[in-house]
Amino acid sequence: MPPRHRAASQTVTKAVIPAAGLGTRFLPATKASPKEMLPLVDKPIIQYVVEEAVASGITEIIIVTGRGKRAIEDHFDAAAELEQSLKANGKLKLLQGLQQLHRMANICYVRQPSPRGLGDAILCAEPFLSGEPFAVLLGDDIIDSKVPAIAQLIAVYEQFHRPVVAVQQVPTSELHRYGVIKGRQAGRNLYDVSTLVEKPTPRQAPSRLGIVGRYVLTPTVFAWLRRIKPGRGGEIQLTDALAGCASTEGLYGWKLIGQRYDAGDKLGFLKATVELGLKHPELGRAFGRYLQRRPA
Repeated sequence: MPPRHRAASQTVTKAVIPAAGLGTRFLPATKASPKEMLPLVDKPIIQYVVEEAVASGITEIIIVTGRGKRAIEDHFDAAAELEQSLKANGKLKLLQGLQQLHRMANICYVRQPSPRGLGDAILCAEPFLSGEPFAVLLGDDIIDSKVPAIAQLIAVYEQFHRPVVAVQQVPTSELHRYGVIKGRQAGRNLYDVSTLVEKPTPRQAPSRLGIVGRYVLTPTVFAWLRRIKPGRGGEIQLTDALAGCASTEGLYGWKLIGQRYDAGDKLGFLKATVELGLKHPELGRAFGRYLQRRPA
């Protein structure tokens, strides 16, 4: 077992967004279109995630894709003909928004050959990270907060120089869907994690704090990911690697300040659509009036 140590202090400027999942919970809508491209009001899910990363100081983003995910690359690429058409027709506001998509950050793509779990997806991005600490944002978790969710975790990392995962209180009936942390409270919203349990039963769960889709990790995680044996379904679980990190360099859990929507779930997607629709600067008021007038 490697000795416990503190990670070197570096600014977090790179992020990984795993987006190679099959999206089976949204079939048949995702048969030919990535779930990350499903529209929430007027933007695809993954654009909210990229915008959060950029607002948190991230300048380089690695999106891990798989078969049938080409639409994600096209969305963040330049579209010369469309941009020229918008300019010619005086639709300058739309043009500006479109151009911002491929100017927000340096975005590159790496393909996960087969869906072998979140841990394997992150391993695919290792060559692009140059031994630096990095953020991970799951492509179907939308977090509505004043301070961007990943910025909250970056602040914790920059204070303590240890990897940190986002957690939230989870209903007992849903613990089996999460990695759950065990640890002691180390400050307001902060937990010093001793170990983690992947998808426990309520009896097995060491707490009700489940890990949600935001992480700041160090290169140490890759050594653990390489030594983990695939579990159920041949998947490499990130939770198992995080348990290794907790035992060596230490690991913090940060209870997110904000509202999370699991947009990879049908009900979560509908909730996010309603809440973000109500906050939309152009549509919000009219949408709110519609919901109030709508028959019960």
